[in-house]
Amino acid sequence: MNLFARMLDLIYPPRCAVCGGFLSDEKLGEDLKDLPFCRTCLEGFVEIKSPLCPACGRPYASGIQEDHWCEDCLRKRPHYDSARAAFLYEGSLMKAIHAFKYEEKGHLANPLGSLLASFAEKSFADQEGLLIIPVPLHPKRLRQRGFNQSLLLARHIASRLGADLDFLSLRRIRYTTPQTGLNSDERRKNVRKAFEVVDRQAVRGRTLLLVDDVATTGSTLNECARVLKRAGAREIHALVLARTSLR
Repeated sequence: MNLFARMLDLIYPPRCAVCGGFLSDEKLGEDLKDLPFCRTCLEGFVEIKSPLCPACGRPYASGIQEDHWCEDCLRKRPHYDSARAAFLYEGSLMKAIHAFKYEEKGHLANPLGSLLASFAEKSFADQEGLLIIPVPLHPKRLRQRGFNQSLLLARHIASRLGADLDFLSLRRIRYTTPQTGLNSDERRKNVRKAFEVVDRQAVRGRTLLLVDDVATTGSTLNECARVLKRAGAREIHALVLARTSLR
């Protein structure tokens, strides 16, 4: 750290982006030391591990320890080939994502994107010719928020993997109400025919990594995957920063 940065830290001590507490000089590991989160909040970022559904990636709270398909995926297979999430959508991470999206803290795209890129590197580094596609926002929602959080996260993943990034071929063409508060059926209907592929040649025959910030039922990811598969995509994997667990 240079002298100017040290002086700034003395005058304006860095605070945790989640709880607001002062950041200490605790050793957090090389991959965590530059993140604007305190140790307590970082410990609240719960990584998703087995057992989980190999199709949609939803984790199981208890029961059989081996990975196994969930009831929803057994009833109707998703249009994507697999979906994975780095963390559970709860606790301090949920607060961080909420601040990122709704409290004008766009700077959190860097630490959150770095965390997701590290997860993607472990899971998809061996995929050749991968094309990264973020879930798009409707232009009206984009004007309201000022940025597409999925695109900001996707840029970190593309940079880390050295993969192509395409944020133009998939477009949101229908303005929908927020998914929050809707049940599973309502979520599916809400996003039905909300997306279209405007450049089929760009995705035809490609292996895609579809990126979003949060997944609950996976309806948005599934609808995006549906239109991308119809446009000729060979294989689609979905990746989100966080998702809810199966209770």
